[in-house]
Amino acid sequence: MKVARWISRTALLLASCCAPATFALAQSPTQPSDVVKVNTELVQTDFTVFDKQGSFVDGLKRDQFTLKVEGKSRDITFFDRVAAGSRNEEAQLAAARGASGKGPAVPLDRGRIVMFFLDDLHLSLSSLNRTRDLLKRFIDREMGQNDLAEIVSTSGQLGFLQQLTDNKSVLTAAADRLHYTQMTPGGSVDRPPMSEYHALLIEQGDEDVLGYFVDYLVNQERLQKEQAVNIVKGRASALLRDASSISTRSMTTFQTWMKQTAALPGRKLVFFVSDGFLLDEKYSDSYTRLQEITLSAARSGIVIYSIDARGLATGQPEASSAGNFDPSGRLTRAEMGEMRATQDVLNSLANDTGGRAFFNNNNLSNAITTGLKETSVYYLLAWRPDNDEQRSPKYRRIEVAIVGHPDWTVRFRRASGPVEVEQSATSREQPVPDPIVAAERINRLLRAPYPASSLPVAITLNFVDTPESGLSLTTSIDVQTTSLTLEPVNGITTGVLDVGGAILNDEGKSIATFNKRFTIRGPADPTVAKPPEHILYNQVASIKPGLYQVRVAAIDAKRGTSGGAHGWIEIPDLQSKKLTLSTLIVSEKKEDVASDSTGGNLDNAPASSTLTKVALNVRHRFAQSSSLRFFTFVYNATSAQGADAAAPTPPDLTVMVQVFRDNQPVITTPLHPIATETAKDLQRIPYGADVALNDLSSGAYVLQVTVIDRRAKASATQRFSFQIE
Repeated sequence: MKVARWISRTALLLASCCAPATFALAQSPTQPSDVVKVNTELVQTDFTVFDKQGSFVDGLKRDQFTLKVEGKSRDITFFDRVAAGSRNEEAQLAAARGASGKGPAVPLDRGRIVMFFLDDLHLSLSSLNRTRDLLKRFIDREMGQNDLAEIVSTSGQLGFLQQLTDNKSVLTAAADRLHYTQMTPGGSVDRPPMSEYHALLIEQGDEDVLGYFVDYLVNQERLQKEQAVNIVKGRASALLRDASSISTRSMTTFQTWMKQTAALPGRKLVFFVSDGFLLDEKYSDSYTRLQEITLSAARSGIVIYSIDARGLATGQPEASSAGNFDPSGRLTRAEMGEMRATQDVLNSLANDTGGRAFFNNNNLSNAITTGLKETSVYYLLAWRPDNDEQRSPKYRRIEVAIVGHPDWTVRFRRASGPVEVEQSATSREQPVPDPIVAAERINRLLRAPYPASSLPVAITLNFVDTPESGLSLTTSIDVQTTSLTLEPVNGITTGVLDVGGAILNDEGKSIATFNKRFTIRGPADPTVAKPPEHILYNQVASIKPGLYQVRVAAIDAKRGTSGGAHGWIEIPDLQSKKLTLSTLIVSEKKEDVASDSTGGNLDNAPASSTLTKVALNVRHRFAQSSSLRFFTFVYNATSAQGADAAAPTPPDLTVMVQVFRDNQPVITTPLHPIATETAKDLQRIPYGADVALNDLSSGAYVLQVTVIDRRAKASATQRFSFQIE
């Protein structure tokens, strides 16, 4: 590995990109959209099989299973074994649906999608604290190198941080933002305290519970018994209405969010964390909604693992809860079934989606570890629906069993419905030749929870600090243009691409926006040359320290095909004087490009030639035969004051470069010094090197650069994820 002095030249090229354009990310009112229903040929379900010891049973074949839909045996049309998060997972799922074509390109070693839905409307203070600890342990210890995770809450208290990401800083910030929001039905503040379960028992005719509250009013309030009975029953009904409203909000929010996740590829693992709640048919449509949630989970590829955040049940109320004086024991006897009743919904969500429920254990993280292990591999089968199944949206019960092994456990989705993908009418592919119409369409794409994927778009975010401009953020955008629609215009094939983006802070407030229209012209004779395969665009913005998300979107103006990308970046506060590295600015050095560690060739070459030979790698994809070339700036290194005050002793810095796969190092260089003697600005010391990739196999990796300031006894690290193809 060689120190590369050409980095200062490349930094100038990066910083000299175009200035921000004017694109408004206005929040327009949500308009009702049409729904396009697309029926596929096959219905699919995923499932897992475990032996008596709880181990996954691998190597099973199609003829070892039986399938029934509404009690009727069905032929299994498709069967396969799938590794969650693998490169082939989406292709296998598409094949099981009977879809044609290769589908969207996915990264190598894609990783898992792990989501946490926190029912914070039903989490006590102590449960919330346990949940926060659970999330942080997952982020620090369980989250894989290539995994994506999202934390969602019923109340929406996480705001803009409620997003799918691989950025651990964002996930940690979301966990830290959690606060107590448990909602209590209004009737529970009266005396004596009445719980939702007490109210349900009274509605169901439990004489002991009714008698307890009636006796209190008769003895303490001096009311007639008949009057007291009416008051208690009225209070119970009001409390159940309030509680049902809260529970309906939890379930509705969960279902709405699940439908949004259908846009994401592959099978998703969702941990539903709650203290549980009661299902009441009289005051809500809870059971119907549970069936709808099960169908939504099937359509979105979600398996639910439920976690009772109360942990080890003691049967006693929390210290902060108001209790009832009950010498007769009437309430104590009645309350014995409360824990199980509130867990029914958690059981249903897990069992009906092929997951598992975890109760009565203070080690909540064990549920995460178990869930990740149990869902790492699964089986996938599909069958051809009859005409009635295709036409009717009714809930359908399915059964999957394994022949000859009644002692094995099969976890599968217990319901199925018509396989249809709901798409907003605004997402249809429509031409958008008018720039104003294109801006409105891009605006909608930027506000979507997940980026569109029909047009391949990638971004890379880099920050640097210069004496002239201070902190700046460069958003580099790469749009693959091979699928653009090219039409003849005056004898020349022409395509139009609209690109827009926004920089948002951690509260979701827009800091800067930009847009640009590209016209791609191909040759009149396609056999002579080809149009460019990619459009590269750099956007530079001044930035303050903080956590930011950049969202970009692109539209093929002639066809309406769209794509997008989201990225997070944390801008450090350099005024803290803490040792800091800029982001790793990375390019790919092809094997046929000569290397010159003195930088002479790059200094003498035109800028266009330099970017052609060693271009910023926006897509994070590298050929195995190439080298990864990176550079960074070291900020706030400690200089020693020498005898000559005008010439301080340069900082004493060392660096270690590592490459990881699956969180395991595959390349580690020994610590070696960074040359600082010739640095003109000791507060911004450049460092760069090449990493040869020829000894690494195809897959996903992380480059990690660690700089140590030996005088200050401090270190700083930056990471860069990439793929070798």
